Amino acid sequence: MWRGVDRGRSRLALYPLLLLAVALAYQPAWRGGMLWDDEANVTSPELRSLDGLRRIWTESGATQQYFPVLHTAFWVEHRLWGDATAGYHLVNIVLHATSAWLFALILLRLGVTGAWLAAFVFALHPLHVLSVAWITEQKNTLSGVFFLATVLAWLRFDRTRSGRALAAALLLFVLALLSKTSTVPLFGVLLVLAWWQRGRLSLRRDVLPVLPFLLLGAGAALVTVHVERTFVGASGTLFSLTPAERVLLAGRATFHYLGRILWPDALAFIPPRWELDPREAAQYVAPAALLLLVAGLWQLRRRTRGPLAGLLVFVGLLLPVLGVTNHYFYLFSYVAGWWAYLPSLGVIAVLSAGAARLRERLPPRARTAAAVLGAALLFMLGAITWQRSRSFADMETHYRAMLADNPDCWMAHNNLGVVLRDSGRTSEAFEHLQEALRLRPDYGEAHHNLGAALVGIGRLGEGIEHYEASLRARPDAIETLYNLGNALVKSGRVPEAIARYELALRLDPDYGEARNNLGKALVLQGRIPEAIAQYEEALRRRPSFARAHENLAEALASLGRWREAIEHYQEALRLQPDDPSARKGLLEAQQRASQSP
Repeated sequence: MWRGVDRGRSRLALYPLLLLAVALAYQPAWRGGMLWDDEANVTSPELRSLDGLRRIWTESGATQQYFPVLHTAFWVEHRLWGDATAGYHLVNIVLHATSAWLFALILLRLGVTGAWLAAFVFALHPLHVLSVAWITEQKNTLSGVFFLATVLAWLRFDRTRSGRALAAALLLFVLALLSKTSTVPLFGVLLVLAWWQRGRLSLRRDVLPVLPFLLLGAGAALVTVHVERTFVGASGTLFSLTPAERVLLAGRATFHYLGRILWPDALAFIPPRWELDPREAAQYVAPAALLLLVAGLWQLRRRTRGPLAGLLVFVGLLLPVLGVTNHYFYLFSYVAGWWAYLPSLGVIAVLSAGAARLRERLPPRARTAAAVLGAALLFMLGAITWQRSRSFADMETHYRAMLADNPDCWMAHNNLGVVLRDSGRTSEAFEHLQEALRLRPDYGEAHHNLGAALVGIGRLGEGIEHYEASLRARPDAIETLYNLGNALVKSGRVPEAIARYELALRLDPDYGEARNNLGKALVLQGRIPEAIAQYEEALRRRPSFARAHENLAEALASLGRWREAIEHYQEALRLQPDDPSARKGLLEAQQRASQSP
């Protein structure tokens, strides 16, 4: 067993060292910008009020996933530093260092040798760059702190049978679940720890107290599965894996993560998506090898239960992402580095304990060399982490790093194309958007983005064709309907544009820009009263919509309703004081009104 007592500095004194090590390793990411879906997770404008905080807790779908503790943390952070990304990165660094420290305390409480080595390996391991350097994955670092604090509270309960300790553990677990539901398998981890310590499980002592954790986890898992399918989009033929395919996925993914822990050099942000084929006998090697590994460690349990316990913790915490349920990310890849954040604890604990026990058996002189070797290992891990963190500096750097790791990542080609288009590098943008469509011809988002790029340089016909191709892939894509309507107006195909705007508004009646542009299209057809009705409805839903006030004023002025037009021009200028067209329209309306009887 992994027994022994670590000697050395005070437990509290080592926390600043962990924090310093993490901060230095992640220094390139301190000022990294918003990446990929960060803007969808950091508190959106409509949720930044107190009522927005209420919605975070009470409305499923108000945030990308129902993790209200995480989004409350983001809400507070936005109050403190707004959109300045350095604050979010520093919070992630502190949370990660705290998790590493709690990990050491758990191992010390369990009497596991090499606890501090394990903590520093966890803190500096490059596998965790995707969790610490990416703002969105504060869900990992925050839930990790609550998860490990839950284990510590449980160990106190296990020793004292204190109801207060059990209540604390349950409360911390609820906070972990509401930060990220990858913490669901905690009940299994607690049972593994009980078995590891005592060599057997007692129904009364070990199993019954864990049942509340099982029930809480099951409830949270059901909510997450519903949100993934309903709001995130983890449904459809691409997610329809057969039972055999899920077995293949579980085996291959387990060894993928194990390999990345043991050899952390190849860490693609989005690894290539595997082809799972139950007809290929070779694909069963990984599941069979996993069963053999478990069987071998089971036979070893009479000598030491540690390696099997570590493997069970590793696989148990991975279980939610091993094909048991669908995840939206399966659209891009079946594996993701951030999914191994907590599972890596089991493997790191075993390896660190083994290294520490081996060092204890060495002659005194060799122990010094082993300590130097350990320090060199930590330095190497930190150096790789530092290097990988550089890819989180900005979106262009990030997507280019993705493509360096996985040149066939169609999502990265698409997103890099958008970044290049927005920075005015149109020819480069075309290359990447076209490559995204070559890799995935039915990629609706890439069709949309290529359409926008073509329209932007005046190639309206080609742009319209790509918008329509996008809608064939995504008939309910509201932004594409809106942009297609705009392109059709520019092409003089106003009736078709009106139809697209109306469809967008049936899907989202609050889409103010679509309603405003529908009004403008109706004006082009001379249907002024209908246009006025659309502008008024847009303003009823969004009274501060300056452009709708101005357009309504123009429509009213065209009917000679000067005084009403003046009111809306004035409101448009109050909202946008520097709008020259509204000022010109106001002066003309005032002049015409003064001439009217």
